[in-house]
Amino acid sequence: MLKALLRFYSCIFEGLLALFAAGLACVSLASHSTLNLGFLPWPGGRLTYVLLFSGLAGVLTVLMAIAGKLRPLFFLWSVLVFAVLFRGFFLTSYSFAGPMSFKPAAYLTVGAFVGMIGAFPWPRKPEPVRRPQKW
Repeated sequence: MLKALLRFYSCIFEGLLALFAAGLACVSLASHSTLNLGFLPWPGGRLTYVLLFSGLAGVLTVLMAIAGKLRPLFFLWSVLVFAVLFRGFFLTSYSFAGPMSFKPAAYLTVGAFVGMIGAFPWPRKPEPVRRPQKW
C-alpha cells in the first residue's frame, strides 16, 4: 500500500513539475523574454530550450511509467530532477534572501527526494501460474 501511495505521489509530483517547466518555457518563448533562474546551471536563452525539452521528456516519461513501461527511465528522470534541484539550491553559490525564500526551495527539494523514492522500480510480485483445468 505504501509503495502504491509513493508511486502515485511520484507520478503527480514529477508530472506537475514537468508540465510547469514546459509551460514556463512556452510562456518565455511566446513573450520573447529570457528566463533567469539562478539555481539552474544554464544561461538565459539556452535555459528556455532546456526547460522546454526536459519538461516534454518528463511528461512523456511520466505517462510511460503510468502505463507500466520503462519505469527505470522514470526513476532516472526522478533522480535527475532531485540532483539538479539539490545541486542548484544547496551546492552552488545561489543565495537565499531569507527564511521565506529558503522554505519553498527546501520543500521542493524534499518533495523531489520523496518523488525519487516513489519512482524506484520495485520488483513486482510474480503472478500466480494459472493452469487450465482438465475435465
